[in-house]
Amino acid sequence: MAKNNRRSFLSKTFAAGSAALLSFKGLAAGQEESEEVKELPSLKGKRILFTYGGWPGHEPEKFRDYLVTWLKEGGAEVNVFATLDPYADKTLMDSIDLVLQIATMSQITKEQEKGLLDAISLNGTGMAGWHGGMCDAFRNNTEYQYMTGGQWVAHPGGVIDYSVRISNHKDEVTKGLKDFAMHSEQYYMHVDPNVKVLATTRFNGAINSWIDGCIMPVIWKKSYGKGRIFYTSLGHNLDHITAVPEAIEILKRGIRWASASKYLPAEKWLSPVYK
Repeated sequence: MAKNNRRSFLSKTFAAGSAALLSFKGLAAGQEESEEVKELPSLKGKRILFTYGGWPGHEPEKFRDYLVTWLKEGGAEVNVFATLDPYADKTLMDSIDLVLQIATMSQITKEQEKGLLDAISLNGTGMAGWHGGMCDAFRNNTEYQYMTGGQWVAHPGGVIDYSVRISNHKDEVTKGLKDFAMHSEQYYMHVDPNVKVLATTRFNGAINSWIDGCIMPVIWKKSYGKGRIFYTSLGHNLDHITAVPEAIEILKRGIRWASASKYLPAEKWLSPVYK
């Protein structure tokens, strides 16, 4: 009888311990999941300036229509201009939370450049962009390039098949996404060595033998003064980026991240390439 009681006691103790262990594991898993899923800032109520123009081959009007529709659906107030003149309007720029721009191979006046850079560095306005619309605009303006963190120099082979590797799986912009294939221009760029790289691509020597095996940043974050900067080199044409769920998701997440520049603490990182 005592032996049976002891067995019963041990069985109950084991069951209770197992339940506690399962509960602990569930709690731990829940905590891990909670830490993994970091909520990106909302676009609701954000004031966004969208400027477009430049080389027509990058489809500025198509990107305007697609992104402005998405921004407004998210609750953003969007000011759209087919000119860079708003950059020189201090009253307007002081009120803006985020600048989106597609202006490949365009030129910018000193007044326009100063207005844009002051809004970002002094006011904390964010900027986000893609492909040549951001990092092949204003080729003669080195301070602008200092702000963006990179400048296009080549796309060997033109529109080709290549792969993009997610190199940072912890950042909220790329978290939960897997490596993916692209059919578009593979940008070879001159890049700031202290950007926070989120994804890369590897070149082969099929077109230019001297870049065989080169690993190039594709997506990054950085800061410029008080402002958040986000860039992705993907998106030669609208259908190139919208055809790949990961690629368009990253652009949208990057826009949301940069839109909170005035409202959230600056992210701190220092990861220089050269040591």
